[in-house]
Amino acid sequence: MRNIVAVSNKKQLGQFIDFPHDLYKGDSNYVPELFIAQRDLLTTHPFHKHSSLQCFLLFEGDKIIGRIAAILNNNYNVFNSANDGFFGFFDCINDQEAANLLFDTATKWLKDKGVTGAIIGPVNFSTNESCGLLIEGFDSPPVVMMPYNATYYPALMEGWKLNKKVDLIAWKFNGDNYDDRSVKLMDRLEERLNRNNITIRKINMKNFKQEAANLREVYNKAWDKNAGFVPLNDEEFDYQAKDLKLVLDPDFCFVAEQDGKLVGFGAAIPDMNQIQIKIKKGRLLPTGIFKLLFGKKNVKGIRILLLGVVDGYRKMGIEACIYGSIIKSYKAKKFEYAVAGWTLEHNDLVNNAIIAIKGDRYKKYRIYEKAI
Repeated sequence: MRNIVAVSNKKQLGQFIDFPHDLYKGDSNYVPELFIAQRDLLTTHPFHKHSSLQCFLLFEGDKIIGRIAAILNNNYNVFNSANDGFFGFFDCINDQEAANLLFDTATKWLKDKGVTGAIIGPVNFSTNESCGLLIEGFDSPPVVMMPYNATYYPALMEGWKLNKKVDLIAWKFNGDNYDDRSVKLMDRLEERLNRNNITIRKINMKNFKQEAANLREVYNKAWDKNAGFVPLNDEEFDYQAKDLKLVLDPDFCFVAEQDGKLVGFGAAIPDMNQIQIKIKKGRLLPTGIFKLLFGKKNVKGIRILLLGVVDGYRKMGIEACIYGSIIKSYKAKKFEYAVAGWTLEHNDLVNNAIIAIKGDRYKKYRIYEKAI
């Protein structure tokens, strides 16, 4: 007999976080999330001060066969003048009836909260966090802070009549597989920007607090037209910036400014999933912490996590110059690969900048929606 349980205590929360480890046992491409990070995301993240979620576990007898979180992001609805809900943290056995039960349960919770628009997902709070369902590119592990799922998940989503909302593209650069002419083009673009008093520089880690405050303003302006976007408040941005600072390498973080005013930035971080994939069940203790600390020096890949330029400064070549600067650093450090993304499928400005320096589409993710 199948039974849905609303997560309400520490034991159930632990089961909720750990379920994917059993589901993906034996899958060489699965990367376990760090338990402590998932626990904090679900309990103490600043999101919980303005919005709410409910996690659910699906049991068959005493065995867990699925999980889902129903998410009400009040800031998203206010910013977008919407009345939508989200689902996230979805994992399930290959069984349509089980998936339907999870989706139905999340929908009922959202309706009870007054949601009358659509249910959107998979999105873990908003597009500021992990989001999207992998639909192409199942042949390799995900890079840091990117989702992963089984090949049968799209069928489960579509079997419940979820429809495509938007696709997200991940791009990859392998070794020296890019055209030096494109990097030389970046140099010429940068010279042109300099004539307009626009310069590209590395982030100042010694003044990180002020840099982060300026970056938040640019972030909220640069991404405001993206599907599913909701601005980060000060506390949310500081929460993410604090985590990113632990792994940031200033050689991979660049800002564009005009007369001292930030107008764009791009940041790449080491692909810590190269280490995390070896940490059993995402537990840092007793030995996982050492794998994480001592393995960092062996990481040979990066993810270009963020790139944005404020309106009024786009189509000037800033995006291409920031990408070019990151790729130059990547080449100088002799890294083996760089992944850029995700990017929205219809963001031609950024996508064309990536194509210009020989980035290859290597994974595609999809966000679904359904009227409720």
